[in-house]
Amino acid sequence: MQAQATISMAILIALLIDMLIGDPTILYRRIGHPVEWLGAFIAWADRRFNQEHDEPKRRMARGAGMVAALIAGSACVGWVLQAILLSLPGDILWLGLVMSPLIAGRSLRDHVTAVADGLEKGGIEEGRGAVAKIVGRDTRSLDEAAVSRAAIESLAENYSDGVVAPVFWGLIFGLPGVLAYKALNTADSMIGHRSPRYLHFGKIAARLDDIANFFPARLSGAVFCVSAFALQGGKPSEGWSAMWRDAPHHRSPNAGWPEAAMAGALGLALAGPRQYGGAIIQDHWMGAGGRVSATPKDIKRALQLFDRAWATLIPLVAIIAWSMH
Repeated sequence: MQAQATISMAILIALLIDMLIGDPTILYRRIGHPVEWLGAFIAWADRRFNQEHDEPKRRMARGAGMVAALIAGSACVGWVLQAILLSLPGDILWLGLVMSPLIAGRSLRDHVTAVADGLEKGGIEEGRGAVAKIVGRDTRSLDEAAVSRAAIESLAENYSDGVVAPVFWGLIFGLPGVLAYKALNTADSMIGHRSPRYLHFGKIAARLDDIANFFPARLSGAVFCVSAFALQGGKPSEGWSAMWRDAPHHRSPNAGWPEAAMAGALGLALAGPRQYGGAIIQDHWMGAGGRVSATPKDIKRALQLFDRAWATLIPLVAIIAWSMH
């Protein structure tokens, strides 16, 4: 129980570091970010084992084996590292420092802010360029409203993937849980697509990522609704209604929960039909009936809600840590 309390306090420190400071970019320019290391392994495995001449079953089996090795290896590294750090003086601080780059709230906020700034200062082309860095859809034909919606959708979905889920799995399994989750989530983002190349090789990664994000996605939506009480003009009850009404109809089993909650809380309609790889994907509107014509001001309101939701996690984790002492 004492070790779990220490881990919980370390996660609290990691959240605070990510919120106030973010990643030490100077360091990561020299040695690379942990997620980049994971991505390099996945890219190597993709080239080595995802052969187009193989049968679909063989490609799926190889993809499953790669993901299993990635998750197990990451968890083992996390376990060893955590054991070493917990044996040092100042164990909580060291563990928090190591965990902090695995929480991606600050970098997410910076990227979404760049979209709002780009639209306001550089016009639609700069806005498209900024949003292309955080979404997978075609951005060349997006107007200001579509760029703004895409940025807000990314903010909502990645609050779950980048902030809540690492905290959730960290509270349960410590650093091994955070590293294993980040490995799986990185694999899903790289190979968990329904394109011809990854339909079979990335299938298991996509399914496991859906399972891993089931509870964090719904918790994220609930946190957005609660946080809307602290946002001037926020609509917490509309966020709650939109979440339960619309999220089950999203093409993703998880992304719709934070997206619908944010859409309802801001009075917007998000998701809907989108273009990926030249094909139109028909999806339900999250926050159906809300305003479709989003603007850079709406992005900034979404960022304000994000800040409040981000801050809401801090007392929640603090209460958990205190209860374990």
